[in-house]
Amino acid sequence: MKAHTTTGSEMLFAIEVCQAAGTVAMDYLRQGIVADTKADGSPVTKADKECERLIIDKIVETFPDDGILGEEHGERRATEGNRRWIIDPIDGTYNYARGIPIFATLLALEYDGEVVLGVVHAPAMLETFWAEHGRGAFKNGLKTQVSNCNKVSESMLNFGGANRILQFGFWEGFTKLVAETKKQRGFGDYLGFSLVFEGKSEAMIEIEVMPWDLAPMKILIEESGGRFSDLEGGASIYSGSCLVSNGLVHDQIETTLLENKRS
Repeated sequence: MKAHTTTGSEMLFAIEVCQAAGTVAMDYLRQGIVADTKADGSPVTKADKECERLIIDKIVETFPDDGILGEEHGERRATEGNRRWIIDPIDGTYNYARGIPIFATLLALEYDGEVVLGVVHAPAMLETFWAEHGRGAFKNGLKTQVSNCNKVSESMLNFGGANRILQFGFWEGFTKLVAETKKQRGFGDYLGFSLVFEGKSEAMIEIEVMPWDLAPMKILIEESGGRFSDLEGGASIYSGSCLVSNGLVHDQIETTLLENKRS
């Protein structure tokens, strides 16, 4: 992890801009939402685009030299330095478009390839999580901490899309984990991760996701005392998969997934 590279003003900015985007998202939710389908088959709404544009405009105004990577508007390279903001305007658009309140605005700051700051703001659930390298992780101002459960047999396992777990060859390992863990919940999206940050669940698996889905989750789990890894043998937000856990059950869950992976 790189040395701490923020001044404190970035965190205040990130929380405020995510809350502003959340206000926009909630306004659209109350009015009723129409979703279109992107080329990759995923849903997108007018709110996704407007929320991201709001965040981009604020970043350009406040930190004009920084780079930006957003789900809807692509990449804007840094004009100076090696900082980049990573944006998911509405994580959980499928839920959002159907009126399910499990969605969030995600924002992270990456410095020289490492995530040093992250915010998850879930307006319908009245939850805001934030973390900064070396300064801990918080939910609505209270510190988050992973659980101390060290037995897979006593663990709750969260997961995202089961179809992606099947499609990308992890089904056999996943079913072994279903048999080995105490409880399993398909919460998906931000909620599956946040329950691990808070110590209410032990692990979360996501397959075939993008860096904007994972960037704030990495710093949040690490600053909550847990662990992040991808399922390619590293710890990158760019590999398309992840396992986050309390750290104590991480190796056993990861080994079960990888040793039983179908190529």
